Amino acid sequence: MRAPKFTVLAAATVFAFSLTACGSESEDQAAAEPTMPAMTSAAPSAAPSMAADSMVNFGAGCASVPADPSNKGSFEAMAQVPVATAASGNPLLSTLVTAVKKAGLVDSLNSADGITVFAPTNDAFGKIPKADLDKVLADQKTLTSVLTYHVVPGKLTPSDLAGPHKTLQGEELTVSGSGEDFTVGGSASVVCGNVQTANANVYIVDSVLMPKS
Repeated sequence: MRAPKFTVLAAATVFAFSLTACGSESEDQAAAEPTMPAMTSAAPSAAPSMAADSMVNFGAGCASVPADPSNKGSFEAMAQVPVATAASGNPLLSTLVTAVKKAGLVDSLNSADGITVFAPTNDAFGKIPKADLDKVLADQKTLTSVLTYHVVPGKLTPSDLAGPHKTLQGEELTVSGSGEDFTVGGSASVVCGNVQTANANVYIVDSVLMPKS
């Protein structure tokens, strides 16, 4: 028997952001890991499930995250702080952090009570022509719309990820896939998934997601 997976869902308290991509939920919000059901002597032993898939990160991009727990960009360090602060320590997400600061979303993201962030890497921003990127970064309204399109209310575990989700920007964003292979918005691949911060689950993606409006 596999242990049941429990979905951790909480309403987002702000209308603001996403962004950006990997540790453990906050002490106040973390749910206790479910206990394996008792097994009779006649039943075969069952291995525990993916730690209720609330703690396990995955993807080839995770290898680029600092392994030293003392590094503020490591999974362990990111798990201790809210999402915007966590992203600021991750070397994969420096462009995203710059965008979040320009949009004035740092406090909103850090104070959100349970969100999922699809965080584009620096290379994802690098796919956008520099002139276009500079134009977006200089327009706070457009930038806020783009960033909040990367944020979904509730902490989505991998088992919750597939399907349509309404973003804080207001439009729906669809995730397809299963296991450790997910595509977001039809074009962005998750390169490092289920990264924990104190108030968010982060899925680092390889393309910037653009809302229709």
